[in-house]
Amino acid sequence: MEVIGKIKVINPVQEVSASFKKRELVVTTEEQYPQHILVEFTQAKVDDLNSYQVGEQVKVSINLRGREWVNPQGETKYFNSIQGWRIERMTASTQQEQAMSTEMPPIPAADAFEPATTFNENEHDDLPF
Repeated sequence: MEVIGKIKVINPVQEVSASFKKRELVVTTEEQYPQHILVEFTQAKVDDLNSYQVGEQVKVSINLRGREWVNPQGETKYFNSIQGWRIERMTASTQQEQAMSTEMPPIPAADAFEPATTFNENEHDDLPF
């Protein structure tokens, strides 16, 4: 899956534990009702964000992740996250390609209609109607 939009926020790297780090990115989609999508990059992928800046147009390849957690009261809770695994700059040409891929292809022109020249009303056809 992909999220396409403009970078709104790039958070600093968070050292969650000695062996786990993450970095969050917020991408704002450009549609009728813009969405602010939080995407997490983890481990070695946090460095992929170093060369990006707020305001840049990007395409982020993502995976949806879900997990289950049982709290101390025994209630089961579910959590979702969006994990990024690749980020690319959208150049003017890739933006045009993206726009074109979402448009309907042109409908080809129909061949000109030519009426039958050998029509015989007395001929029997086998159609039931």
